[in-house]
Amino acid sequence: MNTITLFIVAVLTAMGGLFMYRGNVGMAIGFLGFAAIVSQSLKMANTWEKFVVLRAGKLLGVRGPGLFLIIPVIDRVVAVIDERIQTTAFNAEQALTRDTVPVNVDAIIFWHVHDARKAALAITDYQKAIARVAQTSLREMIGSSMLASLLSDRQSADLALCTEIGNKTTEWGVTVRSVEIRDVAIPVALQDAMSRQAQAEREKQARIILGSAEAEIASKFVSAAKVYSDQPTALQLRAMNIIYETTKERGTTILIPSSMVDSMNPVSALAWALGARGATVRVDENHGDAGESTLIHAPTDTRAEDNRRSVKAAEWSLAHALNDLVSEGGHALASDDEMTPSMPSQMPTKQG
Repeated sequence: MNTITLFIVAVLTAMGGLFMYRGNVGMAIGFLGFAAIVSQSLKMANTWEKFVVLRAGKLLGVRGPGLFLIIPVIDRVVAVIDERIQTTAFNAEQALTRDTVPVNVDAIIFWHVHDARKAALAITDYQKAIARVAQTSLREMIGSSMLASLLSDRQSADLALCTEIGNKTTEWGVTVRSVEIRDVAIPVALQDAMSRQAQAEREKQARIILGSAEAEIASKFVSAAKVYSDQPTALQLRAMNIIYETTKERGTTILIPSSMVDSMNPVSALAWALGARGATVRVDENHGDAGESTLIHAPTDTRAEDNRRSVKAAEWSLAHALNDLVSEGGHALASDDEMTPSMPSQMPTKQG
């Protein structure tokens, strides 16, 4: 009984009691009888409710929302239908997929009644029927799906379930709005196998990426080697920078072999190449029958001699700069010829 009907019945009952107290039995019985009739005939439906009313066993109509009257004894409300969106949870345990993998699937369905007359008269219990149909459709969907697609493409599975269940419930006056799969549980042994497979795939991708990076680095080293081969000074500066970076921290000791210092000092090689230009040339000339051989010395090139002096001076400056850089963070041990070169003196030129 709703609050409005209850209030009216209470007022009528109070009036009947008042007349009974005053001794007016007829009026008292009249008010009490009217209160009983109101309690059985005045109904109120909320805005989301529909009342299905039968009159003498036949459908009279669907009433609501608001207040409405029925005839007691003749009319009867057989169902009160809630038209709001409702949810029903359902599951499928140990259902086999298409690739024969047992899975446990939990899902939830969102639905509402769009036709109260069909929901009340076409089926006995539409709520229980929806749960059964949803569970059956879920098992059918699992049996026709592969495990990989069931795990990775849930949106398609949800849409297929919604369509399948909706086709079966439309004739009951029920509309399925959506179906959502909440969880797919697989056996523990299969989880371990899938985990190992995923780990192997990740390791494969990591190795491919590492190989690509190594190839790119190698190509960059080749390009750098070409640049250093054309610019020996750049290689020397790079070597000095590497030593400086390794000796940034205080209190470290760096041992550098003499051969390593020589390999990182292209200035010596450059000096040797320039000095080779001023070497003497031996020319053998035959003079008649005597077969005498004359040793002819080519005149020394003054410009080549100046180049040798300049290179020696540059080598001496670079060696001292290298020693200063190393001394900032530690100590470097190298050959005496590289660390303390002496200034070259001008040699007399031998005239042939």
